Amino acid sequence: MRIARSVRLLDPYVPGEQPSSARIVKLNTNENPYPPSPACAKALKEFDPGRLRRYPNPASASLRSAIAKRFGTTRDRVFVGNGSDEILALAAKAFVENGEKIGSLDPSYSLYKTLAAIRGVEWTGPGAGGAKPAPGTSLFLWTNPNAPTGVLAKKEDIAAFAKKFRGVVIVDEAYADFARWNTMDLAVAEDNDNIIVMRTFSKSYSLAGLRVGFCVGPKDLIGALDKVKDSYNVDALAQTLAEAAFKDRAWHRKTVAKVVKTRKAFAKALGKRGWDVLPSDANFVFAKPPSPQRADSTFEELRRRGIFVRYFPGKLTGDRLRITIGTDGEMSSLLDALDSIAAKR
Repeated sequence: MRIARSVRLLDPYVPGEQPSSARIVKLNTNENPYPPSPACAKALKEFDPGRLRRYPNPASASLRSAIAKRFGTTRDRVFVGNGSDEILALAAKAFVENGEKIGSLDPSYSLYKTLAAIRGVEWTGPGAGGAKPAPGTSLFLWTNPNAPTGVLAKKEDIAAFAKKFRGVVIVDEAYADFARWNTMDLAVAEDNDNIIVMRTFSKSYSLAGLRVGFCVGPKDLIGALDKVKDSYNVDALAQTLAEAAFKDRAWHRKTVAKVVKTRKAFAKALGKRGWDVLPSDANFVFAKPPSPQRADSTFEELRRRGIFVRYFPGKLTGDRLRITIGTDGEMSSLLDALDSIAAKR
């Protein structure tokens, strides 16, 4: 059996651990601690199982229309994918020639490097702040707010970068609903020819288990994604429930507001304990424990206590922990554990 060289040499993306125990305080994968809209349960109850004998709508037409209406654009400028990760993989196929490069900020979502490796092209990271990417870069992935830092870039900086960049810029806005501003107006602008704004139902809509993402951009770029996607890439049930959640704007706003309120309170509480907390516009914080505590040992000690957070080894990230914002009760449990750990030092 012959395995492609790019796969043999691949350093695979490692997703956050998904423990099975219900006792775990799970703050490691940026999931929403609150349930999805009750409209999802209603749609699920009313869903006719007989529909499952037929293929789903290949274009996710109804969901695309709802998204287009919300953002004041047309359906042919909207794409729906099997999670935003599928959109990223399709973009690597559609917008990158052999020998070209994929760029992103550094640090950023670690999947980007893996996608470049799978595609068999070079990844390049110009560093935080969006410095000029390396020559030959045809696709630039800009997570905003960034992951794992949570830092929010200015819309004007992204627009200026895209204007100078000759390739395609995908603004990965997985956490934009928790942020003070976003760049969707850049994607729907008639004079935009190279910006795609991408979002997901996994975070603010509490549908990580469903796997639905979408993006908005110029017709020709959206059309290219349509050309390379699987024929029926989003199943019928996922389309139905995602649309139900998307249309319940009151529930969405309420859930987002709770997460943001808890994020601010938790960041303040960490700061009082001597942690260095980067300003976050996401549903997580990226924080450095006070000396002599270390991020790696604190991560392991929390895990032993049944509290899961995320640790990314490496020069740029190894001194901090990424902590998802959970319920107030979960954050209190984490703070109690951190106090206990600090008391033993």
